[in-house]
Amino acid sequence: MGLRLLQHRAVDGTRSVIAATSNQAAFVPGVDSVRELAERAIANGVDLATAVQDCGAGAPVDIAAGLAAGRLLSPIDHVDPAHLIMTGTGLTHLGSAEGRDKMHRAAAAAQTQTDSMRMFLDGVAGGKPAPGETGQQPEWFYKGDGSGLIAPGGKLTSPAFAQDGGEEPELAGVYLIGPDGTPFRLGICLANEFSDHVTERHNYLWLAHSKLRQAALGPELLTGSIPDHVEGMSRIHRDGELLWEKPFLSGEANMSHTIANLEAHHFKYALFRRPGDVHVHFFGTATLSFSEGVTTREGDIFEIEAAPFTLPLRNALAAASPVDVVVRPL
Repeated sequence: MGLRLLQHRAVDGTRSVIAATSNQAAFVPGVDSVRELAERAIANGVDLATAVQDCGAGAPVDIAAGLAAGRLLSPIDHVDPAHLIMTGTGLTHLGSAEGRDKMHRAAAAAQTQTDSMRMFLDGVAGGKPAPGETGQQPEWFYKGDGSGLIAPGGKLTSPAFAQDGGEEPELAGVYLIGPDGTPFRLGICLANEFSDHVTERHNYLWLAHSKLRQAALGPELLTGSIPDHVEGMSRIHRDGELLWEKPFLSGEANMSHTIANLEAHHFKYALFRRPGDVHVHFFGTATLSFSEGVTTREGDIFEIEAAPFTLPLRNALAAASPVDVVVRPL
């Protein structure tokens, strides 16, 4: 198990970084955010593990107790939320062998393929290019800025106009843009890329609307290389009972695109290489309760867990009150 970084806030508001391995977890002296630690690593030309070692040994900490007490924050943030950009890619996962076969048979039988099917099959054909080649670009969407990033244990709130609030269990990559515009991947997190699937289903051109929602990251940022195969469980609890659960798969072995290809097509835009910005990019999923007829409601609790992460991501569903927005001419 690789190095995992977490962010902690004490009762008095003091922030700290935690470094966790398979054997122990301890505070990292001298830094109060993962972003600050990453900036030090970039400035010194070292990786995050070395940057942690250079800070020295801090006091041990029980991360499970910290999560239970509500002391763990999202594993990345920015002092100015406008400089944390949330985006994602869809139609990137192959799903189960049964689902993949069903999709291909449907495509072969259809007189006219849908745009979504064509994009999926394009990704299957060209989403894993050879080194030095340009791969097929994926479906891409903008999700919001850091103001929509919800901490582990926090409430994912649907706007009053939403038609649905559903979970999307997946992995998200976390990046910091260096002083010269170089994107640095800090690691990956468990994620709930919360979306409005009813709006999206009505018309795929409304995907942009359906994705402008909050999102949550698991408390641990896994540094180093990305596992090729990640298998976890997505659950919904209602009124203290298990309502729905299903395994989900991620990692390149279960995807139609390489992570490098998704990154290349995101960071090819100069807009996304602005020094100092943080990016959270959701890699997609093939497992949704909505696809199995589940209609969520306020108070439901989403739970996502997967190895090699040791802590789950849990968030309750809430609904916002209506807001009257009036545009005033000047």
